[in-house]
Amino acid sequence: MADDLSLDLFGEEPEEPEEPPQQPAPAGPKVWSVSQVNRAVRGLLEDSVEPLWVGGEVGGWTRSRAGHRYFTLKDDRAQLRCVMFAREAERLPTDPDEGTEVRALGELTLYEARGDYQLVVRQLEAEGAEGLWRIAFEKLRTKLEAEGLLDPARKRPLPAYPACVGVVTSLEGAALRDIVSVLARRAPWTRVIVRGTRVQGEGAALEIARAVDAMTRSGLADVVIVGRGGGSVEDLWAFNEEPVARAIVASPVPVVSAVGHEVDVTISDLVADLRAPTPSAAAEGVVPDRDAIVHRLGRVPVQLARALRGSAERRRGAVVGRMSRLARTMERRFAPRRQALDRALARLERDARVALDGRRRRLGTLAARLEALSPLATLQRGYSVARSSDGQVLRALDDLPAGTTFELRVTDGRVAAESLGPVPDPES
Repeated sequence: MADDLSLDLFGEEPEEPEEPPQQPAPAGPKVWSVSQVNRAVRGLLEDSVEPLWVGGEVGGWTRSRAGHRYFTLKDDRAQLRCVMFAREAERLPTDPDEGTEVRALGELTLYEARGDYQLVVRQLEAEGAEGLWRIAFEKLRTKLEAEGLLDPARKRPLPAYPACVGVVTSLEGAALRDIVSVLARRAPWTRVIVRGTRVQGEGAALEIARAVDAMTRSGLADVVIVGRGGGSVEDLWAFNEEPVARAIVASPVPVVSAVGHEVDVTISDLVADLRAPTPSAAAEGVVPDRDAIVHRLGRVPVQLARALRGSAERRRGAVVGRMSRLARTMERRFAPRRQALDRALARLERDARVALDGRRRRLGTLAARLEALSPLATLQRGYSVARSSDGQVLRALDDLPAGTTFELRVTDGRVAAESLGPVPDPES
C-alpha cells in the first residue's frame, strides 16, 4: 500500500501505457453567420465592380434629417436602391422631381444591416443640357416671376451722376480690378466702396447676400455692382440661389448684376435693376464718361441760351394768351354793364336836354320880362337918359341949369351935351 502511495519526485516519470489509435470523427458543414455573408458579398461587390455611371428614372426621393438622400433608379424592368450622403448631396443645385431621367456615378455596395444591395452615389446629373442646374434655375425663375420680381416695371433707373459706387465681389478676382480701373478712367471723382465676399463654393450665396445687404443698408453707395468673372455653371451658381436674389430685390438703392461673360445669364441678372454682360460693362454703365461730360458742358451755354429764349417765348406767348383770354373775359363781363351805362347816359342826356329846354324857356320868359323893364328897352322906344359926370340920372329941370355939361345916353351910345337952360313947353 505504501509503495502505491509514495511519489518519486525526482525519479523518471513512469511511462503511460499506449492507447490504441482512434478513428477521426466525420467532418460537419461550415456554417456562416448572416453578418459574415453580407460582409463577404459587400467585399465582393466593392472589390470587383469599379465606380460606374447608371442611368434611370428617379423614384421615391426622400431626404433624411441628416441631409442624406435616398431614392431608387428604375427602368421598365428593374430598380436599384441608391443613397447619396449629405456631403455630396449638398452640391446638388436642386432635388430632382419624381420621374426625372438622371445618370448617377457611384459604387455598388451592400448595406450589411439589412442586406440591401445599393448604389452609393457620388455625383448625380439630369439628362439634357445642363441637367439639374437648368431645372433648378427654371424653378427659381418661375417662383420669382410669379411674385412679380422679374417685372421690368419694378426696375429702377440708375443715378446719372453717382457720388459713390459700391462693389460686392471677391477681393482676389480680376472682376474687381476691371471695375476699379474703368471707374477711375471714366469718373475719377467717384468714390468706390468694396465689400469682399466669396463668389463660389458651398455657402457663398449666403455670404454674397449678407454682403449685398450690408452694402445697400450702409447708406453710402448710390448704386451697387454685384458680380464676378466668368466660369462654369457650378462656379457661377451662387448667383442663381434665392438668398442672393432676395437681397438684390430688398436693396434700397439700384443694383447692377455683372456675372460672368455676355452669354452667362443668372437669376441675379434677372432681378437686378440692370444686367451688365461683364463687370467692366457694369462699371461703364454706372458712371458717365468724363470726356462726354466735358463735351456736354461745352454745349451748355448754347443750350441754356436756347432754352432761355424758348422759355421766354413760351412765357410771352402764355402772357399774351392770358391777356387775350382776360380781355375776352372782361369784354363778356363788362358788355352788359357798358350797355346799361350807354342806356343810362342816353336817359341822362335826354333828361338833361328836357331840363335845359325847360330852363331855357323859363329864362326866355324872364328875359322878356326883364327886357320890358330894362331902361335900354325904353331907349329903344325913342327915349334917352341924361347923366351927370358922376353918373347921376338928371330927371328934372333943376338938375340941368344953363351951362351944365352932361352925358346923354341913347339906344346905341353916349353923347356929350350942355344944357342951355329950360325951353318953354309949346303945349303949355
